[in-house]
Amino acid sequence: MPPQHYMECALSLARLAMGYTSPNPAVGAVVVKDGLVVGMGYTQPVGSEHAEVMALRQAGDKAKDAAMYVTLEPCSHYGRTPPCTEAIIAAGISEVYIALLDPNPVVSGSGIGRLNQEGIRTYVGIGEQEACEINEAYIKHITTGLPFVVAKFAMSLDGKIATKTGDSKWITSEEARHYAHALRSTFDAIMVGVNTIVADNPHLTARGCGGRSGIGKMQPLRLVVDTEGRIPVNSHVFEPPGEVLVAVATPFDSVRKQELVQAGAEVVEVPARKGSVDIGELLKLLGKREVVTVLVEGGGKVLGSLFDHRLVDKVFAFVSPVIIGGREAASVGGNGVDIMAEALRLSRVDIKIFGDDILVSGYTEKASRRSA
Repeated sequence: MPPQHYMECALSLARLAMGYTSPNPAVGAVVVKDGLVVGMGYTQPVGSEHAEVMALRQAGDKAKDAAMYVTLEPCSHYGRTPPCTEAIIAAGISEVYIALLDPNPVVSGSGIGRLNQEGIRTYVGIGEQEACEINEAYIKHITTGLPFVVAKFAMSLDGKIATKTGDSKWITSEEARHYAHALRSTFDAIMVGVNTIVADNPHLTARGCGGRSGIGKMQPLRLVVDTEGRIPVNSHVFEPPGEVLVAVATPFDSVRKQELVQAGAEVVEVPARKGSVDIGELLKLLGKREVVTVLVEGGGKVLGSLFDHRLVDKVFAFVSPVIIGGREAASVGGNGVDIMAEALRLSRVDIKIFGDDILVSGYTEKASRRSA
């Protein structure tokens, strides 16, 4: 079999780890001996074994003089786990095919250097584009310190997210909503504005899709952008399982802060910008907390602020064939642009169908340039 075949196998394994390894990258590894796959593995949840170690463990003694195919450069430093390069060396692997160099400055190039130092041949680049796509969020976070931001919204054919009375249940079909919950389960944090909490009182949990669902520590962080701390203390978002972070503008009333803490929230004070929480500063704070991926579910004000400041990396827009009408409840608020030439255009657009609903997804121009 050609090397591409085994690397594709490793990439398939890496996809199995997507959404469950943060803040580590999702990596797949395959050990091949005499044309046969003798070991396979993918990254386990943070603090557990990396893909290379899992594959080597399965291969056992057959790893000696075998080849390894791995989707990301093996780490060569001590972090939460020992270096994967040392495990590869100790197992007697003779050559390593690597899809992508690790952009982490602590690793980049040093993993290959360590393997070469021990006489292990290395080859880089097979499956590089797919490896980049699998770890697009990790790459952004490790190189900028910021999380990968995905804007998700469901709207009518005329661009509304609710009626003029605020009713939004339900714009999309049950099939589309189920997919949205599965999507939630792959993110570190779900972000909404306080108006969404007041209007819809959502739980913001990933339900009915396995994996993280129903496991408190595995639920995404629920993040509410609430400049003045208006969130009701009896909101569903405070119900277990999972953690809740309420971002307010500094300075913030200490009494109200204690009320929110007693309700079950962690309250973080963020500098204000034009009378609202500075979203850019909030993303920096999240990055420092090792929040790698953020799914922003609205409302229009929060989404508008993110789009105005070009802070969105990817978009998931569900479109339902209904007409709501009215001037209120635009899917994306904010200031918008003055001329079409300034409009944010998506690239690498993908279309999925859920019954009568359509999901349009794509990357913003800046995200496309970064991954090119």
